[in-house]
Amino acid sequence: MAFGIKRKELAQWKKQIDDGQIAFLTHYWLDDRFPDCKTVTKVGCADLHKLEQWGAKYGLKKEWIHTRKDGYSHFDLLGQTQTSILEKEGIDIHLQ
Repeated sequence: MAFGIKRKELAQWKKQIDDGQIAFLTHYWLDDRFPDCKTVTKVGCADLHKLEQWGAKYGLKKEWIHTRKDGYSHFDLLGQTQTSILEKEGIDIHLQ
C-alpha cells in the first residue's frame, strides 16, 4: 500500500518522465513481502533505453523495469539498494 505522497509530487514526477528525464519519486510503502522496507523510490523515464542505461550503472537489470502501458515505466528501489543509489545520485532529501 502506498501513502504519504502529494498530487503535486506525482504530477511533477510524471512531467519529468514525459520530458525524457530520469525522475525520482519516494513515498511510504508497506508490503508484507518486504517487512523491513517502509519506503520505495520509483525511478522512471519515458525513454526506456535511457532508463536501462541508468539502471545498468547501478547493477539493475532491464528485466526489473516495471513496464507500464501508460508510459510511466520505472524501477522500484527498496532497502539498501534504494539508500545507496539515492546517496550516489545526491538525492538525500528522499532519505529523510
